Amino acid sequence: MNAKIANRSSIDWTDFRNVVSNAHNIVIIGHLRPDGDTIGCLLALKRALDVMGKKVLLLDGHAVPPALAFVDRNGEIRKIAEMTDEERAFANKADAVVSVDVSAWGQLGSEASEIFKSETNGKKIVIDHHAVGDEIGDVRCVDPNADSAGSLVFEAIRALGVPFNKEIADPLFVAISSDTGWFRFQSTTADTLRRAAELVDAGATIDETYRLLNEQESFGRFKLLGAAATNCERFLNGKGVFMRLTQKDFEAAGAIPADSEDLVNTPLRVAGTEVAVIAIEQKDGTVKASFRSRCDLDCGKLAREFGGGGHARAAGASHPGDFETACDDFKSKTIEYYEALK
Repeated sequence: MNAKIANRSSIDWTDFRNVVSNAHNIVIIGHLRPDGDTIGCLLALKRALDVMGKKVLLLDGHAVPPALAFVDRNGEIRKIAEMTDEERAFANKADAVVSVDVSAWGQLGSEASEIFKSETNGKKIVIDHHAVGDEIGDVRCVDPNADSAGSLVFEAIRALGVPFNKEIADPLFVAISSDTGWFRFQSTTADTLRRAAELVDAGATIDETYRLLNEQESFGRFKLLGAAATNCERFLNGKGVFMRLTQKDFEAAGAIPADSEDLVNTPLRVAGTEVAVIAIEQKDGTVKASFRSRCDLDCGKLAREFGGGGHARAAGASHPGDFETACDDFKSKTIEYYEALK
């Protein structure tokens, strides 16, 4: 496909292009517990900036999870706590700092927030598609209607005038496809598919990406899914499924925290399910919840009741615990929001 796609978001990329064009040293940061969208965006944007001759450092508060290590084969994304002295000096005196797929201090994490807030580095840029965040950044490239941060990074690279090649297209295809549920979520549009097609033309591989994203689960995750299915219940008169996982479930399954990623989507396969919730006990005693909706229940608003956030169809939050109290609170608030729809 040779025809160029017009930018479809509401973003004017002029300020972004000007800041990046004038910068030499650039830091790009993703959100905690990086997913396919975040990791793909970090790598794609870095490789586009490499083409422009920029020096780029990729950072995240957490390490790339094993299931997504194939995207970052060369270990380009550095865990902030493991930076060398040279990398830390670079991060504190960068000409520009970019956050992708995140615009909230809580999701950046304390270490990344410290870098982002530093007065010793340059302009701060935010590229994000979440509806709720903090008013951070000098240049805000935010469109909550975008299907993924990947689609916004696609536009950002186009605005910089960098042609797509396989090195850029592969991670960007991961970003867009993973955050749209392999193009099946409601957020997927014709423009989503046009971007994907252009990335395939540039060298992104459909079959290999799908296999590596969806058919490489650890045995621990497989067993953890069984525990989640065992520890679930129907509610909302059969329209909802509530799952719960404790640290004992992780230990019994031999699973790691990343193995629970997206398990909340599994109950949506059950006929008649409109709402899915999973509560996961964390090692520090707090409880993380993920919410999914296939009705008018707004998961983002629901998550904000607990200091979290996200989209109308998918969101997350944390609770100080204890576990049973947190589960009761998550469940009762979900019921309250669902009943309000009537």
